[in-house]
Amino acid sequence: MTYFFETYGCQMNTAESAALDVTLKERGWQAAQDGETADLVLINTCAVRETAEKRVMGRLAQYGAVKKKRPFTLVVAGCMAQRLGEGLKEKAGAVDYVMGTSSRSLFPLILEAVERGGRALHLAGEKPAFSFSSSHLEEGQFRSFVPIMHGCDNFCSYCIVPYVRGRETSRDPASIAAEIRLLADRGVREITLLGQNVNTYRWEGAGRAGGAGRAVDFPGLLELAARETAGTPIGRVRFLSANPKDFSSRTIAVMAENPVFCRHLHLCVQHGSNTVLAAMNRRYTRESYLALAEEIRKAMPDMSFSTDILVGFPGETETDLEETLSLMEEVKFLYAYMYHYNPRENTAAYSLPGRIPEAVKRERLARVIALQKKHTQELLRGRLGMEEKVLIEGISRKNADELITRTEKDEMVVAPGSPSMIGSFAWVTLSSLRGNTFRTKELALCPGD
Repeated sequence: MTYFFETYGCQMNTAESAALDVTLKERGWQAAQDGETADLVLINTCAVRETAEKRVMGRLAQYGAVKKKRPFTLVVAGCMAQRLGEGLKEKAGAVDYVMGTSSRSLFPLILEAVERGGRALHLAGEKPAFSFSSSHLEEGQFRSFVPIMHGCDNFCSYCIVPYVRGRETSRDPASIAAEIRLLADRGVREITLLGQNVNTYRWEGAGRAGGAGRAVDFPGLLELAARETAGTPIGRVRFLSANPKDFSSRTIAVMAENPVFCRHLHLCVQHGSNTVLAAMNRRYTRESYLALAEEIRKAMPDMSFSTDILVGFPGETETDLEETLSLMEEVKFLYAYMYHYNPRENTAAYSLPGRIPEAVKRERLARVIALQKKHTQELLRGRLGMEEKVLIEGISRKNADELITRTEKDEMVVAPGSPSMIGSFAWVTLSSLRGNTFRTKELALCPGD
């Protein structure tokens, strides 16, 4: 039997789709080229923005038309599935199963029903136990997400994640260590520790990694990751996503002491105004964010930052926007994910007064984007001539004779080379810049690669 996945949203969804993919392959299923011919189509959804849900509804309508021509099983998973539940079937009659973020353990039951050729099971009354998805890779792959926690307790006023992902749950460090070892055995070169709010990770139970009765917090988990990757093919460790309010000095010290941690951080700020940050319930200030960035750069002067910026929040003034622009000038982010406020029902911000007109939101967002483009170009041009270690990720889409590589600072570098070099570390000189992508004249493979 065949299957096809469509995955939307965050890296957590990507990791969870990878885990479901492994489940299917273990049962002998084959990946299809597209959803037009597959026996099972799974859409892993996002609910953070209304536009993401509208896109999924459009895809469901398209698959509904396909279903009129041939039978297949349509599964909707992820945050949108969690938010709407069985009510999603009323909106899209082609859907056979709704599998929310807390229902992944029911996936084998769905597969059993499909394999038997039976009618759709009614899963609404099931009470599945939450279990972490591992992200074990097939042979030949060399980058992997490693989920370490699930859910979020922050309840930022604009965010629906705590309602669709649930409260924070940390994974047993022994299980995390075992997965890192397995990935190392399979030749993985880079891992990303993954969670909605990784730096509130805390394991209170007994485990081989933490010792009986000893708690393991996020800095302790980083120390564990450094030990487990030492002497293995894994040469880089990243983590996503980190909340500034929970970023400790000890975390900074562990990173500084262990070069396996990439000198790049996605440190989400959202806004530069204390008034707006308070309304967002972010629980840090502009001043504390800037102090944290300074502390990190003092410990690791070569650190680069990326961030998220949300403009047009209810009540935002021109002065508030100017404070965001000035914060950007102080930090100088390498890149940023920038968007304007999108109301989400059942969040605290949904009923706030002072909604900003769409035209004003778009104009303010354009100013933020223009400044970020300026900063990105300035930072990249300042790196020309530097020698950098890169991980060779794949073949360029534009030229089959060129390879795509990435620095630890999360910069892309195009280089000449052979496909046999993919998955290796190499040294390059950042020779020129085209757009936001560096180019180099040659690759020098690192010893042992």
